[in-house]
Amino acid sequence: MNISLDKIGQQVRGQKFLSFAVILFTLAIGVLIGTVIQTGAQAAKEPAVAPDATPLTVPPAVQTQNEFTKIAKKLEPSVVNISTEYIPKKKAVTKAPNSRRRQPVPEEDDEDQNGTMQDFMQRFFGGGGGGNGFQFGTPDVPTAATGSGVVVDRNGYILTNNHVVEKATKIKVRFTGDLTEYPATVIGTDTDTDLAVIHVDRKNLVAAKIGNSDAIQVGDWSVAIGSPLGFQATVTAGIVSALARDVPGGDATAFQHFIQTDAAINPGNSGGPLLNINGEVIGINSMIASRSGGSQGIGFALPINTAVRVYNSIIQYGHVTRGSIGIRFKPDDSNTAALLKVYGADHGVFVEEVTKNAPAEKAGIQPQDVVTSIGGKPIHKGQELIDLIADSPVGEPVRIDVIRDKKPLSLNVIVGDRARIFPELYGGKRAEEPQPDAAPDETTVRFGMTVQDLRPSDRTRMNFKGENGVLVSSVEQGSFADDIGVAKNDIITELNRKPVSTAADIKKIQGSLKPGEPVAFHVMRQAGGPRGGGDWQSVFLAGKVPEGGN
Repeated sequence: MNISLDKIGQQVRGQKFLSFAVILFTLAIGVLIGTVIQTGAQAAKEPAVAPDATPLTVPPAVQTQNEFTKIAKKLEPSVVNISTEYIPKKKAVTKAPNSRRRQPVPEEDDEDQNGTMQDFMQRFFGGGGGGNGFQFGTPDVPTAATGSGVVVDRNGYILTNNHVVEKATKIKVRFTGDLTEYPATVIGTDTDTDLAVIHVDRKNLVAAKIGNSDAIQVGDWSVAIGSPLGFQATVTAGIVSALARDVPGGDATAFQHFIQTDAAINPGNSGGPLLNINGEVIGINSMIASRSGGSQGIGFALPINTAVRVYNSIIQYGHVTRGSIGIRFKPDDSNTAALLKVYGADHGVFVEEVTKNAPAEKAGIQPQDVVTSIGGKPIHKGQELIDLIADSPVGEPVRIDVIRDKKPLSLNVIVGDRARIFPELYGGKRAEEPQPDAAPDETTVRFGMTVQDLRPSDRTRMNFKGENGVLVSSVEQGSFADDIGVAKNDIITELNRKPVSTAADIKKIQGSLKPGEPVAFHVMRQAGGPRGGGDWQSVFLAGKVPEGGN
């Protein structure tokens, strides 16, 4: 009986435990379901910000290709970054920058160009353009700078700009993707084209493919690669904006006829390549026209055909030799035609001065001759004369046709070395400051100027040894004389080819001229521009007599 009761008790306790477990499980399930329901309810209360927007997905990486991409990859190993250091020597004698280029321009425009290039042009490599350039105004201070270059020979030869490496005491080259800085040496430079060849001791480099700049046209694609503002391997694209662009600068740019491009280029691009759409080098980036020092869509590159000639000469001889005959001529302007007409020519270049003992003098060329052709090629502009003579072999004869006293004449001239004929262009000094002018007994003549007879004291003070002449004491601004270029302190020696020694001589000749007739002045002018103070030089000015004669 007792056993039965114990069994019954155990059964009752087991059923209670089972019931408790079932209840506990049911409560847990209820809590879980309640949590899910509550979470869903809360989510329903917070709608999406853009319920109609579809989430974005990133597609698999598939590279696109275009011509510019191909050019960038192709030229990447060939375009280098050039860094330079200038460490001045102790007690070094400083020299004014570009002083060799401030003399009158031989075989070229003789008008004063002082400051014009600096004001108009900003070098990519600094010099007022901002960025990374040498500060040549402080030669006693160590400086550092960067530029660009392009490998043109697999044995380590690189083309760049002369102004990138000039004055540098250390030159280092860095290739794209390589942090190593390789020391470089200068093989040779050419200041007339602002080019330089440097070399690094590396073999099996990737040389850029050289193109033909004569084949390009305005509107063609152009690509610039370099290190603008120090950012290596920067690629920009644009079009060829103009060809054979001449920029102000006198003899500093006499041999530089640029490709103009609107590809974005800045300080540091200097020396890098300008490329065509085929990835061929068509130019070496050299200058920008800028008011801010940065890119304004007007960049200039030296055509690669010119650069190739310079490069070939440098690697063979270490320098570039250019031909010259030793003359100075009248710059091309609106009144040149009138001057030529007075001297009996309808085209050509008017010779103002012949250098003593130069090839031109030895061959018989004289001042007031008009050069009409060289080697059978007609000459219409001074730049044509410069280019033809410069490219002529030194020591070889060239036939030059001139008009003298309205009659044709042919002469054989042996071409000389420009650097020897005009050494002052490669290290000459500036003219000294002139003494103030006295102007007694002034006489007002036509064309807006006053003149005075030369006294013995004037000749001594001005070191003028001419036999005749009348001193210009003032020129009215905006007058005919001012327009054709007559300047104060000029000495008029001829008027329409007739010698003048007094103000009365000038008045007499002027009285016979009628409005519209050509009139030519032969004046003597001291070197050094408006300040004078240097040697006396012949200058020929011409125009047409204005209505009223003033």
